[in-house]
Amino acid sequence: MTTSEDVWRRESPHILAALMRRFGDFAACEDAVQEALFEASQQWPTKGVPDKPRGWLLRVASRRLIDAKRQDGSRLERERRVFSRDRPDQIIIAEAALENRDSSLQVLALCCHPSLSPDAQVTLTLRAVLGLSTDQIAALYLIPSATAGQRISRAKSTIDENGRHFPRPETTTERLPAMLHALYLMYTAGHSRPNGEVLFDQAVTDEAIRLARLLHAALPDETETAGLLALMLLSEARRPGRRTHVGELVTLRNQDRKRWNSTLVSEGVSLLEAALPTGPVGAYQLQAAISAVHSEAATWEETDWPQIVELYSMLARIAPSPTVTLNYAVAVSEVHGPCAALEMLEPLLADKRMSRSHRLHAVRAPILEALGDSAEALTAYRTASRLCTNVPEQRYINAQIARLSADLP
Repeated sequence: MTTSEDVWRRESPHILAALMRRFGDFAACEDAVQEALFEASQQWPTKGVPDKPRGWLLRVASRRLIDAKRQDGSRLERERRVFSRDRPDQIIIAEAALENRDSSLQVLALCCHPSLSPDAQVTLTLRAVLGLSTDQIAALYLIPSATAGQRISRAKSTIDENGRHFPRPETTTERLPAMLHALYLMYTAGHSRPNGEVLFDQAVTDEAIRLARLLHAALPDETETAGLLALMLLSEARRPGRRTHVGELVTLRNQDRKRWNSTLVSEGVSLLEAALPTGPVGAYQLQAAISAVHSEAATWEETDWPQIVELYSMLARIAPSPTVTLNYAVAVSEVHGPCAALEMLEPLLADKRMSRSHRLHAVRAPILEALGDSAEALTAYRTASRLCTNVPEQRYINAQIARLSADLP
């Protein structure tokens, strides 16, 4: 069943793009969209979703912009011109033109303007492309709402410094790395929710995949675009096995692989096989290749761990990060043993980027247990539990704590 929130997420980028084409002021248009979404949130739950929600939102947002311009006396003459241009009949024409136009990639490109920091690019993407509120963005990134609000404010300040008019990219690939990064983080935020009662937010992952498909269709020869789409599809294929029927976390080792989506696996592998031989191998292709090895293994034990170690070695050279090291260590543990893996993880304990993450401690714990150090493993699990704010993950970690506690004297 389609909800009001589904409609808001689907329509937000199209409304913003339409307003941008008519008014040109990114920050003011984005504010107007948010105000229209707020009004919809007040009216739609009781009055129902309009037959043409896109047109409804466009009318409300347009009126908000016109009202804002009316309040600016110094722009009176300009406002009169805008108001005359935005007569009701013109709004109706704009609605009709908007019905069959998908403007998501245009808005994504605008959000990924090089003047913005990566954090600001992704925050604006979540806000403008997905229509998420400040509180929702904060929840996805495990940051206070005030911090998310500050990111949005800084982004808008940057827009102001650029004359409030973000030019479109001169070429289709000018902002591609930033667009890919934003989509990757969008999918990651939905695939592994940092907090809440559920493991993932399927609406976010679905939209990330939809946008990745659009981007790949627009740029079919860009191998990293194909790599990112393949990575998303292969990750999404395993989603049904990540939780039990009552929503409990199931680790990759213990997943019922018959529940994986074989159609998505085949599509992801085909994309990857077409991309790898044709261009430079980038980080998204390598991550997709790792995911493909996992997806094609019948069991955890039958996984080609040496190949995964080699792929992680390549990934660590071209795109090093604490998360890459963390996952690399898991593969190394399977091939070279827990001692080598633990040695890789120890420097991460002093890495400030990992200080708020439970994942490092959740990965260290079973490695310590494999080395026979159950007491240290229990400490690591307890730290992970304290830092974890996703309820299903926390329940899994607490189950491991209970198991180890029962075995210790």
